[in-house]
Amino acid sequence: MGQASKVARLSWLSAYGFLLPALLLLLVFTVFPLILGSVLSLFQYNVVSPPQFVGLNNFKEIMTDPVAHIAFRNSLVYLLVVPVLQLFSILLALVVNQETKGMHFFRMLFYVPVITSIIVVALAWKWLLAEQGLFNGILMSLHWIHEPIHWLTDPSIALYSVMLVTFWKGLGYYMVIYLAGLQVIDPQYEEAAKLDGANWLHVFRHITLPLLKPSIAFCTLISCIAAVKVFAEIYVMTEGGGHFCRPRPWFITCTICS
Repeated sequence: MGQASKVARLSWLSAYGFLLPALLLLLVFTVFPLILGSVLSLFQYNVVSPPQFVGLNNFKEIMTDPVAHIAFRNSLVYLLVVPVLQLFSILLALVVNQETKGMHFFRMLFYVPVITSIIVVALAWKWLLAEQGLFNGILMSLHWIHEPIHWLTDPSIALYSVMLVTFWKGLGYYMVIYLAGLQVIDPQYEEAAKLDGANWLHVFRHITLPLLKPSIAFCTLISCIAAVKVFAEIYVMTEGGGHFCRPRPWFITCTICS
């Protein structure tokens, strides 16, 4: 009994020893900033002067600020990219899950945008979507449009243009997660269903999707979080989008009101 207890204790210490570096990073870069930010939200603070306690005045100001309402509305609109992104990621995972020659290359190709810097991606797409960019050039050469489309400066479509970039960059990331989920599904389920006369749509609906529920829940959650806190692509591609909001001092830039 004593030997078993000693082994269990060593196993426990070993496990937490491996977890300790990650837990310390989580504590320093996530938990501590979260607590400090929550405390500072009750103060008027500009880094230079000492903090002044104002209670809930900051929250009251946000609730009455029309720009905050625009930002909140646009954050909700941005969530529309989540179901589209998840659906296409699942379909793409089904395609690259096939054991055909060269499929590993295509998996790598779809994953390249994930490991590319978001600043590089945003600058590239800003060039593609510029008034004299590649997209407008192709559309005008095909005579589908007669004048350039203002992809990033028209308030009615600018947000959706940036959502396209988020979709393109995130597609490969979620594809890999769904691909891992697909590869742990026992192929006997599909074989049994096909023997009973099920086609690929029945297999997808009644076998693949139910068994992918944990992956779908995880991907949907982190995709929603990423969509709500999106910043870099909006800032780089639309320069903050502040020109779509109400007039404000020169030193204030709205980063989500595009």
